[in-house]
Amino acid sequence: METGGELAMAVEGTEARAERFRRFVEHHRERAVRLAWRLTGGGRAVAEDVTQEALVAAFRALPRFRDEARLETWFYRILVRKAHSYLRWRRVREVWREAARREPPPPESAPSPELRQRIAAALAALPRSQRECFLLVHGEGFTVREAAAILGKAEGTVKSHLHRALTALRRDLDDLRSVAEGGP
Repeated sequence: METGGELAMAVEGTEARAERFRRFVEHHRERAVRLAWRLTGGGRAVAEDVTQEALVAAFRALPRFRDEARLETWFYRILVRKAHSYLRWRRVREVWREAARREPPPPESAPSPELRQRIAAALAALPRSQRECFLLVHGEGFTVREAAAILGKAEGTVKSHLHRALTALRRDLDDLRSVAEGGP
């Protein structure tokens, strides 16, 4: 259990760190925005948003900051991670925008509502990573290489997820295959 003196020292240390961080922000904010701009290529507004997210994350993590590291190095690592997160988000958003622009299949080739529901349920049952890979490659026509780049995964990982997804879908929808082939 902490004594009153230990608690006061901890609070003073936290306040001193917060003041040090405030001075750091005043001195480094514009440099951080420039770096975020270069990392994201998204313009000033995006760079400021990414920088703000990094500053908030750093401030929240300040109690865990170890003084043996340089505050500058620690913060810029957070900024780079936030920029990478933004780029991943932007890639996924662009894929879905492109998918929305593509023309839907002609009505005569559309499956029945019951069939669509079964397929949707089988896809929903897949783990997220398998479902993403399957939809990008088989649903949207991206190559394995393109899907790997979009998802930030290795090509082998995408191939593995595709194989597992196809195996699960075949298992879950096997009864539909015999109906489609004219079976019982």
